[in-house]
Amino acid sequence: MRKPTLSPTSRFTSISKRTKAFAAVGGGVAAAVVVAACSSGGASSAAAPASSAPSASSASPASGSSSSAAGASGATVITTAKSSAGTVLTNGSGRAVYLWVKDTGDMSNCNGACAGAWPPVTTTGTAHAAGGANASDIGTITRSDGTKQVTYDGHPLYYFSGDSGPGTASGQGSDGFGAKWWLVAPTGSDVTASVSTFTAAAPGAAPAAPAAPASSPASSSAGGSWS
Repeated sequence: MRKPTLSPTSRFTSISKRTKAFAAVGGGVAAAVVVAACSSGGASSAAAPASSAPSASSASPASGSSSSAAGASGATVITTAKSSAGTVLTNGSGRAVYLWVKDTGDMSNCNGACAGAWPPVTTTGTAHAAGGANASDIGTITRSDGTKQVTYDGHPLYYFSGDSGPGTASGQGSDGFGAKWWLVAPTGSDVTASVSTFTAAAPGAAPAAPAAPASSPASSSAGGSWS
């Protein structure tokens, strides 16, 4: 049996229908590709990390902060305390300080075993005055071992190893190593009265403020006085 022969018009119509079908399928695939690309682009944008804020470790320190405490300077404070014999000098922690009458001028004669029993009052910074102590009377000398010993009114100052702590003065009046040891008054003179305890000042007392300079007298007028 012979297959019917399609006319040219019928062939053209059939080809046209197939072309449209392929076009429709291709268009759908293209659209799917475009949608997938858009989705990929959106996901990529969303995944991009936001600019990170600076970490706490990199933040600048607050204004006015200090790296070191005031006590870190190693400066010794000489202040005052009340005793039965009047006001006496102590260090900033309320420990008694002494002078030795064998010292001459501002030179220490206490070394070796003497310095072991009567440790010099030393400082690694500028010594300060507080309470009733006079800032102008405080100085330092350099000992043979290179340490700086605090002086008051020219007297090298010492602690006594036998004192049990702040507020005690068991070294008062001792004649160890051949001469007397005395507590010191704010005037710089030795305190020779019997004292064994005293009321120590509160630790951490602020150094005394330096005295304000005296105001200079007003200059006289260049012209004569008006009559």
